[in-house]
Amino acid sequence: MTRLEHLTTDVDAVVCRMRALDAALPERDGVAVFNRVYLAVTEEVDRRLDAGEFADPRAAAALDVRFAERYLAAVDAAAADRRPPACWRPLFQLRHHPGVRPLQFALAGVNAHIGHDLALAVVDTCRALGCEPTDVEDEFDRVGDLLTSLEERVREDLMPGPDLLQLADPLTHLLGSWSMERARDAAWAAARALWALRRCGDLAGEFTERLDAAVGFAGRMLLTPLTD
Repeated sequence: MTRLEHLTTDVDAVVCRMRALDAALPERDGVAVFNRVYLAVTEEVDRRLDAGEFADPRAAAALDVRFAERYLAAVDAAAADRRPPACWRPLFQLRHHPGVRPLQFALAGVNAHIGHDLALAVVDTCRALGCEPTDVEDEFDRVGDLLTSLEERVREDLMPGPDLLQLADPLTHLLGSWSMERARDAAWAAARALWALRRCGDLAGEFTERLDAAVGFAGRMLLTPLTD
């Protein structure tokens, strides 16, 4: 089996794991809400890999797998009563809260995954492939385009209808406080910084810890319980 075939198999394994979660979790569970929309994007990456639509399929598959594995590691940590990264804790802590709307759960998951996991996944990919971040920038952008479609899908599928969502609705203000485009830009900047700091030991660890905490703080704001 070639390295690309092995990575493609890993993508298939990630998709299977997310499908299993989708089948096992209650529909209203906050993690289930995020998992459904992220599964759709991962399935699309898998389809495009099979169709040969990535210029560097090896880099695209490696990035996709390492990206997804960070989310799945957080799921495993929570299931084993261990503390997931700070960026994921708000979603796992509030996943059953009746005052948090599905759209909030989805965006909080996207925030954690883009704001924290994506930067670390770029570094993981570069280490695995022996390359620089600039070598995977095109694949980062292509996967980022799919993630933008994820945000659009989230808003289309989970946004309350216009008869329910008023200008003064608190959800309107929460939605205006977070941007996929800004999160992608920040993730790329963080990835480049982490790569530059990779041999700096404690400094790299401190940067990662602060990034994790900052993204977790934003996630907690996105999950502010709202009254109907």
